[in-house]
Amino acid sequence: MENFNRKKHWEDIYENKPLESVSWYQPNPEASLHFIEQANLPKKAKIIDIGGGDSFLVDFLLKAGFEDITVLDISNAAVERAKKRLGDEATKVKWIVSDILDFVPDATYDFWHDRATFHFLTVRQEIDRYIKIADQSIAVGGILVVGTFSEQGPKKCSGITIKQYSAQSISDLFQTCFRKIECMTIDHITPFDTKQHFVFCSFRK
Repeated sequence: MENFNRKKHWEDIYENKPLESVSWYQPNPEASLHFIEQANLPKKAKIIDIGGGDSFLVDFLLKAGFEDITVLDISNAAVERAKKRLGDEATKVKWIVSDILDFVPDATYDFWHDRATFHFLTVRQEIDRYIKIADQSIAVGGILVVGTFSEQGPKKCSGITIKQYSAQSISDLFQTCFRKIECMTIDHITPFDTKQHFVFCSFRK
């Protein structure tokens, strides 16, 4: 999309649309929590949620007692909404406002979670950069979880063309740096009672 301003697009969304009116609204992130449970992480594990915005995963992580949580999102408005919702609990989280492609980690993470950020990268150069950043950011033995629209899912999200994946195609991309653990498909039911078919895969570095 020529001259598309990714940051402005997402700032506009989060400044103008209520949480319950966006298609990715998910009060109980079951698939994400499944992978976190499977990882059997210690409470001091370094966890980063890529494109976490004002999703509820951070709420569940805090309730579970995790002590080192980072949320990264391109939208400052999304981060501010999450902070407001969490109140005093927000001080227990490290918040980073950045495009994932500009992210320069100052730590290595034990668990990298991404629900529906990666599939917005449709150019091979951006895809390769994401994989390189993930590789640099995740500790040896750490886990990467990526969720995208599947080949049976939507072709656009929030008016933006996305890249669909199968379990095989997403595994092929990450296998140079990571070893696949598990893939699963789920149907996400939107607030408009429509289905979005996702594929989630987990990998170990």
